[in-house]
Amino acid sequence: MGRNLIISGAAIAGLTLMGILLVTGRGPVSPDAVFAAPGLEPLSVEAAHGNFYRLTPALLLVVYDAFGLSDEDAIYDTLAEVTHGAALEYLYLERVGAMAGGGLDAGDQTIHEIKLLNAQVQRDGAALAIDAVWQVIGTVGHAEHLHVRGNTYSAELSVAPVDGAWKIRDFALLDVNRDAAGEVFAAPQTN
Repeated sequence: MGRNLIISGAAIAGLTLMGILLVTGRGPVSPDAVFAAPGLEPLSVEAAHGNFYRLTPALLLVVYDAFGLSDEDAIYDTLAEVTHGAALEYLYLERVGAMAGGGLDAGDQTIHEIKLLNAQVQRDGAALAIDAVWQVIGTVGHAEHLHVRGNTYSAELSVAPVDGAWKIRDFALLDVNRDAAGEVFAAPQTN
């Protein structure tokens, strides 16, 4: 004899909500669960909180890689690797808008370094609220010559595990400082 499993609509809604919360980082996550991070070993929530100074530039580097592309599908797919929801929409529209306004082509920019200058992090469940200031050092091409750029950005980021990976869910750009644009920076010392 078979057994019938009866689940109320409220229970289904609750289970669906719990699944959404786990995927979006807004609910409980097993302390043993680890999530992929670009260029880093998989990180648990606790490890990501303790290593946000490594995680933040790793995520931003992929965003800048996407900004170096000119094919709209490739831009979206690359951004989707490290962003989700509102952040994905905002950053995708920023890049596509720059292209429509005569922005950079793919071969016009190269990112050499992303340096986190200042950051504060607060943990809310599985999500990290990060207030970050970072500098992007790179070269930008115009016709037959290159300029070294060192722009500094300030933003509020919400980073959380989504679909098994750390992603930026919210991105609020607060400031862009181009005072260091065009300055020559010493190459980092290597061993």
